[in-house]
Amino acid sequence: MSEGTKRPFSVREIREEFPALRQLIYNKNLIYFDNGATSQKPKIVLDAINMYYSKDNANIHRGVHFMSQKATTEYEASRITIQKYINAKKSEEIIFTKGTTDGINLVAYSFGELLSAGDEIIITAMEHHSNIVPWQMLCQRKGLKLRVVPINKKGELIMSEYDNMLNSKTKLVAVTHISNTLGTINPVKEMGAKAHAVGAKILVDGAQSIQHMSIDVKDMDCDFFVFSGHKVFGPTGIGVLYGKEAILDSMPPYQGGGDMISKVTFERTTYNELPFKFEAGTPHIAGGICLGKAFEFLSSLDMVAIQKYEKELAEYAQDMLDTFEGCRIIGEAKNKTSVVSFVMEGIHPFDIGTLLDKQGIAVRTGHHCTQPLMDFFGIPGTVRASFAFYNTREEVDKFIEAVEKSINMLK
Repeated sequence: MSEGTKRPFSVREIREEFPALRQLIYNKNLIYFDNGATSQKPKIVLDAINMYYSKDNANIHRGVHFMSQKATTEYEASRITIQKYINAKKSEEIIFTKGTTDGINLVAYSFGELLSAGDEIIITAMEHHSNIVPWQMLCQRKGLKLRVVPINKKGELIMSEYDNMLNSKTKLVAVTHISNTLGTINPVKEMGAKAHAVGAKILVDGAQSIQHMSIDVKDMDCDFFVFSGHKVFGPTGIGVLYGKEAILDSMPPYQGGGDMISKVTFERTTYNELPFKFEAGTPHIAGGICLGKAFEFLSSLDMVAIQKYEKELAEYAQDMLDTFEGCRIIGEAKNKTSVVSFVMEGIHPFDIGTLLDKQGIAVRTGHHCTQPLMDFFGIPGTVRASFAFYNTREEVDKFIEAVEKSINMLK
């Protein structure tokens, strides 16, 4: 992670930097517990969006004029900021994408071109649809085999089954770092080491982890790491694929167009070097610049203190929900954080979510793009409260009161 002085963690001070939190919903103070879906944005990001479009708007990499050069400098500075934050070896290993889904699809297509019929890919039973469907499509296209690591009733991977699946045919393991539904923190470093032992690569879906803990891709020794900007206090429509340089160099381009080329004739085209080989067309320039600002903001924070705070907040909420008769917590892994999913006996999650909304509380209900996980637990969906460092214990207390009120109304 980038060096620099960390300011003491103060939830009150941090909340002042997020304007969206200071609003009324149905004449009640907003309580925003839907951070797993998207996070709110600090003022540094909002100001940067306005600055780019009001003053610095120009295309990048192609212009000799002042505005183009300035935008290019700021865009590439963001790439370096993110590289340093996740401790990547080179900025060329940071590929800007549309988000986690786009990054996974890029790897599924481009790395997938290097695979042959009979090769195997391993995923887990707790994956988001974005880390299931692209691999299914690849397997259908190339004649590969998709294997799924099962979980136990607590929402933990059965690691002995993972060990048994690994073999010489395994070419890639794709695993979520933190489950968006269960909050389970998976042992991705251990899984990567075991994958490498049989010659396989590992892709870590960091969409739910990078905003909650320090990420060091060198220490993790992952081959790919993907995340979305909008979940890490940045804009929508932008994300990052980190990949080890040698692996990215070996992969063919994902899309064709401007910027990803070196020379084009009607006879043949030669491709640009990293990272531009995988960044065809005019990118989301404002998104890239502002994502860098989000990481500047995160770099000023003590992520160790934040991880501890968020874990305590989630545990408090879970303990309080456990006191309700008929409440079932979905996801009780020993190592979990930031997310509490639950169902109430005889009450549909949508109904609870609707009544919470009327009380100014934003939660997510449904299957959370993890339908196989819902099938495993035998439920249609859950109510999910997902926390960020700007949430408070007082908000949890109000949430618990609102849940109790909603249950009584629905009985």
